[in-house]
Amino acid sequence: MSARPIADHALLSDCRSAALVTSDGSVDWLCLPRFDSPAIFARLLDEDAGHWSIRPTAPADISRRYVEDTLVLETTFHTPGGRAVLRDALALGRRERGHALGIASPGTLLRQITCTEGQVDVEIAYAPRPEFGLVYPLLSAVRGGLAAYGGAHVLLLSSPVDLQVSGSTAYARIPLSAGHRLGFALHVRPAWEGKSVGWRAGRIRRRMSDTIKGWRSWSKLHRGYLGPWQDAVGHSGRVLRALTFAPTGAIVAAATTSLPETRGGMRNWDYRYTWVRDASFTLQALGTAACEKERNRFFDFLARAAATQLDRGVDLQIMYGIGGEHDLSERLLPHLTGWRNTGPVRIGNGAWRQRQLDVYGELLDAAHQTLPPGEPLAPTTRTFLVQAAETAAQRWTQQDQGIWERRGPSRHFLHSKLMCWVALDRAIAMASALQAHERLPYWEYERDRIRQAIEQRGWNARLGAFTQAFGSDDLDASALMLPIVGFLPPNDPRVQSTVLAIATHLTDSNGMVRRYLTDELQEEEGAFLLCTFWLAQALALTGHLTRARHAFQAALAHANDLCLLAEETDATTAEALGNFPQAFSHIGLINAARAIRDAERQTTHAQ
Repeated sequence: MSARPIADHALLSDCRSAALVTSDGSVDWLCLPRFDSPAIFARLLDEDAGHWSIRPTAPADISRRYVEDTLVLETTFHTPGGRAVLRDALALGRRERGHALGIASPGTLLRQITCTEGQVDVEIAYAPRPEFGLVYPLLSAVRGGLAAYGGAHVLLLSSPVDLQVSGSTAYARIPLSAGHRLGFALHVRPAWEGKSVGWRAGRIRRRMSDTIKGWRSWSKLHRGYLGPWQDAVGHSGRVLRALTFAPTGAIVAAATTSLPETRGGMRNWDYRYTWVRDASFTLQALGTAACEKERNRFFDFLARAAATQLDRGVDLQIMYGIGGEHDLSERLLPHLTGWRNTGPVRIGNGAWRQRQLDVYGELLDAAHQTLPPGEPLAPTTRTFLVQAAETAAQRWTQQDQGIWERRGPSRHFLHSKLMCWVALDRAIAMASALQAHERLPYWEYERDRIRQAIEQRGWNARLGAFTQAFGSDDLDASALMLPIVGFLPPNDPRVQSTVLAIATHLTDSNGMVRRYLTDELQEEEGAFLLCTFWLAQALALTGHLTRARHAFQAALAHANDLCLLAEETDATTAEALGNFPQAFSHIGLINAARAIRDAERQTTHAQ
């Protein structure tokens, strides 16, 4: 059984793929060459699904950190006999700097362990299990290391020491003395390509150093945010960059699949794809971190991926593969037990077939924030955005599955109506750029109808709050978006009442906010970090600055020691749940920090 806490893991990325490393030096998750590739190491989901550990043989006190302004991991082991430092990184392309990170990443995992004091005996266990543990490869010694054959790829491990092979696992035990360093590199290539050349020690050392320089160059360009929680905001920007597939600009929701939202439940989904709904929030967050080029690349990706669907009169797809793929059909991997035996393990995501009307608002809000004002749009982009606005105007009266991708009956979800209002509001503001002045009367008419419907049918006088769906008695954290997107002013009594109702009734004893209380799956899920950051943002907008700070700190307190955020937290144990690390949680952190900073500045200027 894979029992390691989710929050025990660190993220590595080359802006194409990701690895997770435990606090004691084991790579328990690695997908190469893409985020959505079959895992080579998947002990995260099953004890027998592969790992690569480098650690002292003796008990050790362990500390870890990211090398400053990078996502290069440094783990320090203090043993009775000495001290060793392990550095881990997914190599960036040679001399890649700034916005070019990931354009030519070689798909190589670098590991370098150095004895810095005394003597430390180190043990290595290398157990590759390609295709999520289905393949037990043939390990064969080659010049400079070890090759693993089996399946569609060959794995080449460059190693400065001989490894003893037993079946499909290799082992070594090496004494290190002060100043002694060992470097390893794991490279993946298609089985039909020619032989790969191993990486020598000097090359591994140079590429590790070059990867550090690459991340620091990116960080130097993205220091636009000054204010409270500045380090956390900057780090969250790096995490978003790390979850970006550089060739297209797509951002995955998380680096993993099937980490459960509820232990023992069925909410185990594959998050290694990009959601349209996240677009406007992502772009707003990247804007806070001064990532103008990333914003443009991400919007270009969305426009390309979705461009032909509205032409054919079908619903805009809610999510895509990171290369722009449409078919994300979901299937089970029954040979994997799941994290802490919480199956099922899924790859693909069946939500790609759902109707979610909010996507039109998120797409047009993203365009409104991203496209340069006053500059002409490409004809294809202009046509696509006009079609998105037209579709929102025509379909907002219909039912859908909503932002939370409910797998029950369709309903008139308030958030979906709200985002259709956003779609038309932003299209009206962009009418000149869209060359759509003749559509203004129709868009304005439908925008006003949506407002009237939300105010009349979304408001529950008995609860004193806007609720989850028209005619519903259930609160939903997505109603916090009403002031955030500008539908109603923050000082509107209904907004104030809704925000405080959610703060009172959807917040657990740890100060964390649930999405809602019940749904068709009848499972009690954890609290959502994103919703807690939404609450902090809404409280800041509505003038409750002390409570906003408390909500922000409650969410931030659930980051791990490397300031990485999961999707949810267990209401009883406060343990991290859900796929990890979660882009939406880091987006929420950035946006909430900015809102609190801006509100505090306004308060100071008003005094």
